[in-house]
Amino acid sequence: MDMKTPISKVRGLGSARSGAEEWWMQKIAAVALIPLTIWFVASIVQMTHADYFTVRAWLASPISAILLLLYIVIGLYHLRLGLQAVVVDYVHGGGMKVFCQFTILFGCAVIAVASIFSVLKIAL
Repeated sequence: MDMKTPISKVRGLGSARSGAEEWWMQKIAAVALIPLTIWFVASIVQMTHADYFTVRAWLASPISAILLLLYIVIGLYHLRLGLQAVVVDYVHGGGMKVFCQFTILFGCAVIAVASIFSVLKIAL
């Protein structure tokens, strides 16, 4: 039986003095995704009835390829930060937490590499 009051359990623990950077980076990524998402949705809507060669020509243009790469990379970075925050807050147990964080990082890295390779293969 624990005889400590709730206030005595947290007194002296203080701030971890970390976490604000990830929070800010997630917000910055979210703001960066707003215009990129608008551009991406508008581009896809314009090409709803386009054939394969038209879409490929669109992706081969440098501006479209660069914006799509930015959208993918920033989106995956934002995803990783969000999932990492969920793991830190809700996954208990050191081993499972490390496993989840590694899986998130590895999964995002694999998706990023595959996406970048695919876009560059079409664009170049």
